[in-house]
Amino acid sequence: MSEKKQVTFEEAMKELETIVEKLEEGDVPLEEAISFYKEGMKLSKFCHDKLSHVEEEMEKILKENGELESFQVQEDEA
Repeated sequence: MSEKKQVTFEEAMKELETIVEKLEEGDVPLEEAISFYKEGMKLSKFCHDKLSHVEEEMEKILKENGELESFQVQEDEA
């Protein structure tokens, strides 16, 4: 993930998927696999942070009467 260019969530996810595919193939030399792993961890953290930020923004929604109301996502328990 390049620090110079602001990457979108979708671009980061696509790059992360590509890294996972390469690592799953198993044909990657050890040094390259470690590099891919490090990059994948950076991308994973970026995506997690981005989702956390969006979740914080979504915690408040505007009701019809103009008041803010708490908003919580219901997660399925598996």
